[in-house]
Amino acid sequence: MTRTRPNLLAGFGSLVWLFLVGLPLYVMLIATFQSRADYAANGPLAFPERFTLDNYVNDLNEGFGQYFLNTVIVTVSVVGIVLLLVPPLSYAIVRSRGRTTTAVFRLFLLGLAIPSQAVIVPMFYVISQAGLYDNLIGVILPTAAFAMPVCALILTGVMRDITPDLYEAMAMDGASSRRIFLQLVVPLSRSGLSTVVVFSALQAWNGFLFPLVLTQSAETKVITMGLYDFQTEHGVDIPGLLAAVVLSMLPILLVYLFARRALVQGLMGVGGK
Repeated sequence: MTRTRPNLLAGFGSLVWLFLVGLPLYVMLIATFQSRADYAANGPLAFPERFTLDNYVNDLNEGFGQYFLNTVIVTVSVVGIVLLLVPPLSYAIVRSRGRTTTAVFRLFLLGLAIPSQAVIVPMFYVISQAGLYDNLIGVILPTAAFAMPVCALILTGVMRDITPDLYEAMAMDGASSRRIFLQLVVPLSRSGLSTVVVFSALQAWNGFLFPLVLTQSAETKVITMGLYDFQTEHGVDIPGLLAAVVLSMLPILLVYLFARRALVQGLMGVGGK
């Protein structure tokens, strides 16, 4: 029985990569358990002499809980809108053979080439005229709109992998288009749907430009805007800021951990196999 030699170079490279990834996480997490004075005195790499949860408690007491709730509302709403509109749209694109549908799909995908910064001024005007300025709905709608082109591209790629024989078998059984969509397409597109959920949730959770321009009051602030509160004219509360960053990243990290396998499978289906 032959014994393979250990790959020392690969092991060394793994240790280097682990160090590069682990050091920033260590610096971020360890700072959240220190007071501002201890952090300033000992530096970012020092292990805390006294652990404290005051940074997390202060964040929640100073309005971060409201920012967190607003972000959850925006994220859940954006994901709901995307899941309501994009799967039927992708199904119609995949099953239709008409030139009109193809042209509409190509026009729809032009959204991939238009950055949100290019339309923020007319977007501000439209939202203001609609009476949605400084309202979470005014953030939800454009965020969902800019997430839909990518989500449609992902789902159409996944749905094209469904063999035509399955469609024909259900059609021969007398199934309507609605039944085919609900009982065949949706179950076989779970990986793509998971990818869409994670992508649209990330877009909404990390959104900055739309909340910056389309909201103003503290009642409509989201997490990305709330992080500004830790910067004052006297400096930045780094431990408090990093504690807020940790709180803000936990929900979306949990979503990714539970959906990572489906996320990879969905991305592999983009454009067909």
